Amino acid sequence: MLNRYPLWKYLLLLFFTVVGVVYSIPNLYAPDPAIQVSGDSSTKVIDAPVLEKMEAALKEANIEAFGGEVTPQTAMLRIRDVEQQMMARKVVQKALGDGYVVALNKASNTPAWLHALGAEPLKLGLDLAGGVHFLLEVDTASAVAKRQEINADDMKEKMRKAKVRYSSIVAQKDNQIIARFRSAEARDEAINLLRRDYPNLMFTKPDTEARADEFTYAANFTEAGVREIEDYAVSQNLITLRNRVNELGVSEPIVQRQGRSRIIVQLAGIQDPAEAKRVIGKTANLEFRLGAAPDTMVSNKEEFPFKDELMQMQRGNAVLERQLIVTGDRVSNATSSFDPESNQPQVNITLDSLGGAQMHRVTRNNVGRQMGILFIEYKTRTQIVKNAAGEDVEKMTQYVERKVISLATIQSALGVQFRITGLDSPAEASELALLLRAGALAAPMHFVEERTIGASLGAKNIQNGVDATLWGFLLVVIFMLVAYKVFGVFANIALAVNILLMLTMLSMFGATLTLPGIAGIVLTIGMAVDANVLIHSRIREELKNGASPQQAIFAGYQRAFITIVDANLTTLIIGVILFAIGTGPIKGFAVTLIVGIITTMYASVSCSRALANLYYGRRKNLQKISI
Repeated sequence: MLNRYPLWKYLLLLFFTVVGVVYSIPNLYAPDPAIQVSGDSSTKVIDAPVLEKMEAALKEANIEAFGGEVTPQTAMLRIRDVEQQMMARKVVQKALGDGYVVALNKASNTPAWLHALGAEPLKLGLDLAGGVHFLLEVDTASAVAKRQEINADDMKEKMRKAKVRYSSIVAQKDNQIIARFRSAEARDEAINLLRRDYPNLMFTKPDTEARADEFTYAANFTEAGVREIEDYAVSQNLITLRNRVNELGVSEPIVQRQGRSRIIVQLAGIQDPAEAKRVIGKTANLEFRLGAAPDTMVSNKEEFPFKDELMQMQRGNAVLERQLIVTGDRVSNATSSFDPESNQPQVNITLDSLGGAQMHRVTRNNVGRQMGILFIEYKTRTQIVKNAAGEDVEKMTQYVERKVISLATIQSALGVQFRITGLDSPAEASELALLLRAGALAAPMHFVEERTIGASLGAKNIQNGVDATLWGFLLVVIFMLVAYKVFGVFANIALAVNILLMLTMLSMFGATLTLPGIAGIVLTIGMAVDANVLIHSRIREELKNGASPQQAIFAGYQRAFITIVDANLTTLIIGVILFAIGTGPIKGFAVTLIVGIITTMYASVSCSRALANLYYGRRKNLQKISI
């Protein structure tokens, strides 16, 4: 009875193996290269005529396409030859013209029944699928300067309310606020008033005043205050970029922070840096302005078209004051919903405390006047034009689109929370809420590094990785068969189950496989048989010490288990550390290493022992084992 498993254990092992097989099958169905078309805004409908136009353009260009799919938001066409994917994108972009975003994509071939089970193929990283890599530097200094300008304006407002008289408050270029007063008493009163509201500012008085009739203080950010603003700027830009790259439809985009002020963006499967740059740089913002009064000076008002075409036809341009109430930078949250009375889409806005106070002050004093909400979007227009050689090339033009999305009468004073109505559709409301949540970039960014990895290089990397894995597996299998005979067969079957379960876990968790990840799989193959070598060596020792074959098998698995756990646990700790502090390729290696260790401990011990028990366990008079 030493080496027998109950039936339920065998059934459990069989269940895990079957699950592993099922969830590994999608990796056999390679995705097709495809082009995907969407509108430049969520309100644009993509219908069958758009798909037909795409197909006609590709047919005329002798590019074979098939498997067209269309939804209200996107259209997709599969391309037979991956080499023609880039050309197909240019042809479709030229045929559709402005107003459409044409991106490269991969179309899944996974059968519907596997989709229903949630089985998906492994996502491939940048080095395997090809794509673009950007390193961006966030200009955090401008964020600090902008915050000091806001602080200077807020200080003026607080002093007016507290009736503290000042001569001037100016935010200088060195991010220092200089405030001037007529008396020392007024200056000290201002410092006492402001110090508790600005904990991240240091207020200092000069040892000697430049003028006898002028008293000043200087307000500078503390180191912690500067770090807080920098962290906010980078984090806000990170959120904005993550929302933007989702528009590309790529699998597992990587957008992560690096160091104090840099952001890495990696888009696998994208071969067009210009298209990726367009999406990364796309930003939008809101401006809340009062409607211009009839007696407003001409120089203090501007005209803007309405976003709604019907309203534009009925009312013409909206006339707004140049002075802003608040901007979208003050929006802390935005959600889309429906007006309970009219059932029309709306966006619920929540401002931060400073934005809410400013909104309340302006609307309280202007009840009965109109307030306009100006939607500002920075866009890039892509056109296909002829160059000097007569070849089709892309021309990208940057432009800003400003349109009024709402112009309503102020019924009462507004505060931190209010709503935007007058939107065309739920999709537009959802998009506007998304843009506001992401916000405009909190600070400008510029590209520090740009790298493109071709799909052909990715295919070569995959082939090299697969070859390395197969050769490693083959050599290990031969070694185990020669060295350990029947027990080598058990180890090899357990090894196959181990690799199967590893691929299953990576697929189920949505991990991205990179070239270092393949290296982790190859390393796991060696580590997996290492556990079996410990077990088999222990069994041989027990046989040499006079134990019966059944006792040797039991003792070998039982006593080697602690050693296996100890060896794998130390490696697991290293894997966790690499995952925690590593980025990019290092993290990819760490993921496969961690998953491989977990599956190795299961397969090498449980699966191998189950096979040994099944083969030898029921033999009562066992005299010899093949090891």
